[in-house]
Amino acid sequence: MRPAFPTDAQRALATILVLGLPLILAACSNDTPARGAAHATASGRSNTGSPRPSSTGTSTTRATTTSTSQAPKTPVSLSTPTPLIPLTSPASVGEGTWTATGRPVSGVSAVYETAMVPPGGTRAAGIAWMDTRLLSARLYSGSKSPGGGPYEFTAPIQPAQAATLVAAFNGGFMMSAAQGGYYTEGRTVVPLVAGAASLVIYANGSVTVGAWGTDVSMAPDVVAVRQNLFPLVAGGQPTSQATSPDWQAWGNTCAATTCSSTVPGIENQWRSGAGVTADGALVYTAGPDLTPLQLSQLLVQAGVIRGMELDINPNWPVFATYDPSTPNGLAAPSNGSSLQPGSVQSAATFFDPAWARDFITMSATTGS
Repeated sequence: MRPAFPTDAQRALATILVLGLPLILAACSNDTPARGAAHATASGRSNTGSPRPSSTGTSTTRATTTSTSQAPKTPVSLSTPTPLIPLTSPASVGEGTWTATGRPVSGVSAVYETAMVPPGGTRAAGIAWMDTRLLSARLYSGSKSPGGGPYEFTAPIQPAQAATLVAAFNGGFMMSAAQGGYYTEGRTVVPLVAGAASLVIYANGSVTVGAWGTDVSMAPDVVAVRQNLFPLVAGGQPTSQATSPDWQAWGNTCAATTCSSTVPGIENQWRSGAGVTADGALVYTAGPDLTPLQLSQLLVQAGVIRGMELDINPNWPVFATYDPSTPNGLAAPSNGSSLQPGSVQSAATFFDPAWARDFITMSATTGS
C-alpha cells in the first residue's frame, strides 16, 4: 500500500501550530515585557529630572497590576556617575573622581563623593551624588527652623530610622530669611511661595528640586516642601540671579573671622546647595570660600539641571554618610563620615537632641 502523504492544507495547519504555539504561550506568561512595564509605571516613583505632574486641573491614570505573593525585588539603580572634568588647572590628584561611600543598598553603592575647586577658587568643595532609586528622602524639622513644632521627625534620629539611614544633609535658612515656605507632616508651617526654589519629597520617598508653580507644584502625594530663596540653577545653567553681582541677595554672611552682625560679611563664604540631574539623581555640594556663582557652577558641572542654595556660613552646612559594620546595623556618629572634614558640623549633628534646624535624610529603600 502506498503511504498517505499530507495534503497542502494539512502541512499549512501543522506549520501554524508549530510556529504559533510559543507565541500563544508567551502571551499567557506573567513575565511578559508589557506586564513588567506596567509594574514600573504603577510604582509611581519618579526617576527622572522631570517634575512630578500636578493634580490640579488634570486627570492622571496610573497602570495597575494583579499582585501575588512574591519576594521583594532588588531596586534598579541609576547608572553610576561619570568622572567630572576639573574646573581649574592644574587639577589636584583625584579631583572629579568619584568614590563610593556610605551603607550599600541591596549590595549596591548609593552615594558617591568627590571634591572640586570652583572656577577662580583655591579651596575644594565637596560634592555628593545620591541614587534616588535606591534611597528615600525624608524632611526632619526643628524648633528653630521651621519652628512651630512639635514634629514626628526631628533630631535626634531614632533607632528605627537609623537602621536604614545612609546619608543626611542640612536644610535651608531660618524661615524669616528663606523668602519661601515650608510644608510637612500634612500641614503648611509657612505658606509656600510661587517661584521659590523648592526641594520636594513625595510619599514614596522620591525627591526633586525646582521652581514652585512651574517645575513643581502641590499634588496628593507631596509630603514635604522646603523652600529657600530662588532657583540657583535652571535648564542646566546658572540662573541670572546666580550670575548677578548682588551676592547679598543670597543671604547675609559672616565676615572673614566673625559672625558678628556689626561686621560686614564677605561674598566668599561657606555655602551649600542641592539639585537634580536629568536622570533624577540628587546632588549636594558644600565648601568654604564659595560665591553664589561658584556654587551654581559646581552643581552644573556635576550634571544638575535644577538647583537651589541651602544653608550658608560656617556653622550650618553639613553632609554625612553612615556605614555600619553589618547590613542591618544602626547608623551612628561612630560609623559616620563628613563630606567636608573641615566643616563645623559632623556626622554626630543629626543625632544631637539639641539640633534645632531642619535637615534631610536619605535612607535605603527595598523597592517593590
